[in-house]
Amino acid sequence: MTVKVILFDFDGTIADTYNAIAKITNQLSSEFGYKALDEEELLLLKNLSSREIVKLSEISIFKIPFLVRRVRTELSKEISELSPIGDIERVLFELKNRGYTLGIVTSNNKENVKIFLRKNKLDCLFSYIYSSTSIFGKHRVINQAIKNNKLTKANVIYVGDETRDIRSARRSNIGIVAVSWGFNSAEILQDYQPDYLVHQPQELLEAIAVYHSHPVTTTAN
Repeated sequence: MTVKVILFDFDGTIADTYNAIAKITNQLSSEFGYKALDEEELLLLKNLSSREIVKLSEISIFKIPFLVRRVRTELSKEISELSPIGDIERVLFELKNRGYTLGIVTSNNKENVKIFLRKNKLDCLFSYIYSSTSIFGKHRVINQAIKNNKLTKANVIYVGDETRDIRSARRSNIGIVAVSWGFNSAEILQDYQPDYLVHQPQELLEAIAVYHSHPVTTTAN
């Protein structure tokens, strides 16, 4: 039997962590040498790619893995109080009922994800969780998940909320559904040409069903 797999990003795609991460990132600004942003400035970041945000912040590329680790550590203090996005829970259960294998590939740490999933009674849905501190190397983690679980790339699709998720899926040569309810705006996500762009969790069901019926041939860019 063909195994059809959906790999999900975590922050902003499943978990509503945007405000918590924005607050923590601002709190760490003086320590890591970048400017704290107000609410209006944070909204402007939604229209920028991950690389553009790093360039704008002027933070050293060498500090980024350390910043990511600190954000994840601080987030662990709040993760059990955070909630899933909209009605994503119902959609996840429906996808599982339809026979899909679900996994997570994230820049958050595995323990944070496990705490969140247990607290929200979603831990039964996911077969594996993969994590990395590299914000630009998610394709390597996707490839590791594919290799470790002996998956066929044509049967794998990634769901994420950032331009880097689209780039990573392309580099891994798998399908990509971008969601507009997370970090990046619908406008910039569309500029990066995902296979599908959805605006409500319920729309994932149709997009994924159509993709697996007629897989899109993807190419790295």
